[in-house]
Amino acid sequence: MTQSDKAKEWGQPQLQLDALIQAMHDAMVAIDLRETIVLFNPSAERLTGVRAEDALGMPVSEVIPNSRLPHILQTGQAEINQVQMLHHRSIVTNRVPVLSPDGDVTGAIAVFRDTTELLDLAAEVLHLKEIQTLLEAIFEATQDAISVVDQHGIGLRINSEYTRLTGLSEQDVIGKAATVDIAEGESMHMRVLKTGQPVRNVSMKVGPYRKDVLVNVAPMRVHDQLIGSVAVIHDLSEMRALTEQLQRANAQIRRLATKITFSDIIAKSPAMLEALEAAKQAARTRATVLLRGESGCGKELFAHAIHQASDRVSGPFLRVNCAALSDSVLESELFGYEEGAFTGARKGGRRGFFEESDGGTLFLDEIAELSIGTQAKLLRVLQEREIIPVGGTRVRHVDVRVIAATHVNLEKAMADGRFREDLYYRLHVLPIAIPPLRKRTQDIPLLAFNFLTRLNAEYGRHVHSIADDALARLLEYAWPGNVRELENVLSRALIRMDYREQIIELRHLVPSLEQRDVATDVFPVLTDDTLANQLKRAERIAIENALKKAHGNREEAAARLGVSVRSLYYKLSRDQE
Repeated sequence: MTQSDKAKEWGQPQLQLDALIQAMHDAMVAIDLRETIVLFNPSAERLTGVRAEDALGMPVSEVIPNSRLPHILQTGQAEINQVQMLHHRSIVTNRVPVLSPDGDVTGAIAVFRDTTELLDLAAEVLHLKEIQTLLEAIFEATQDAISVVDQHGIGLRINSEYTRLTGLSEQDVIGKAATVDIAEGESMHMRVLKTGQPVRNVSMKVGPYRKDVLVNVAPMRVHDQLIGSVAVIHDLSEMRALTEQLQRANAQIRRLATKITFSDIIAKSPAMLEALEAAKQAARTRATVLLRGESGCGKELFAHAIHQASDRVSGPFLRVNCAALSDSVLESELFGYEEGAFTGARKGGRRGFFEESDGGTLFLDEIAELSIGTQAKLLRVLQEREIIPVGGTRVRHVDVRVIAATHVNLEKAMADGRFREDLYYRLHVLPIAIPPLRKRTQDIPLLAFNFLTRLNAEYGRHVHSIADDALARLLEYAWPGNVRELENVLSRALIRMDYREQIIELRHLVPSLEQRDVATDVFPVLTDDTLANQLKRAERIAIENALKKAHGNREEAAARLGVSVRSLYYKLSRDQE
């Protein structure tokens, strides 16, 4: 029997009403006086998981065990907006009796709706409101000025920092063209809206006060449709002020006298003791010192200790990594510059490292990386004790003790024309050769336990010893990275250890040492090729491996290889020739 037939028997013959019931989103279930289901629409099927053909004619308690429709038959009282669980769903239901024209109860009907979807929607709306509130807070709290325009370049939003920077209020910008804030330059909003591509680090002037700013603008898209752009504006004047503060802070740090003395340098091996004795003798003179040794062997420690033991201990100690700066920047850093010497030169000029270290010591690390031109100027300082700032004409006298350092074979560099012979002999007054770690294995246990003391404090560990087989592995390893590599290997060992472990075992060291060993074993050796070509090939493979591990970051790759950044750039450019 169809539901329409049931409805007719029940006294409601309208076919239109039957169609409406079938189409309703709300579920409907009706019973007669025998508590038998006579109406079960498709929405009821969806919510209960029971087919109408299986429900019709069945007692309602068998289809919906917790149904209260039988109660409605007994009491004749309606129950409105009642919450009920139905098959793990929360529903809201209205239950009403069906009355005859005489007012007698002839059945009961329930209309109910699944509130789970509504609750989920309400939660999503609440979450969106929370996100909007958070974004509003970020928009206003950021120290960068932000402006937003629509796809036509009409201003939509600005934050308070934008008003502070440009001097323009919401009334001046909102609803106006994106060009309204441009004092000098092209509107980057309009460029982005035209091209659909972001722009970065564009200098311009904005606002009535013509503020110098740096602008980044990105397009806004929804479903791949361009709906506007957002600009982040940086105050260049503040950036310049912060840069100057940083430079002053760095200068103050460099002026601090070092506390590293010869007693802090660990040495037991004859080669290292000999180097230390030579350094102590050098400290008693004012002659230029040249520290020679591989990367990571401790040249900077020697420089600090020489300064500390000299009669210049009360003066500043400054360090310059000659490989870390370009030629143009390095020259101005070393010798200073006059106001207007170049674009971006600070008003009033700036003192260079030689003047800053007057009366003290200047440590020039990676001296072999200097260009030939800068080498000539350095030679003049060493010979005449005077400098001429970049862009200046007046000679300034300086009293500086120079300690230079390099891991490069200077004799070969001279033969190749990369290092001036006259500068070589000027620097080579007191050469001190610092031995690599593989030639001072007696020092390895002392160094290792010294590092452990500091690393324990740094990592919050309590490692007190190294197993015999692990120590033996440390002694037989070649240490291409020298003392710096030893420290790094021990640091990684502590990281691999469980917090309860107190002894470094061989298994803690093997991953680091084997990784370096494997890297040195993969170079193809061709016996019919020259040694020079094999060395170049091995070097090229090592650089490629380091760049791969550093994900293309050349500074990190240089650190992994134990060479300067400038040296790495030189080797890469040489390979491309």
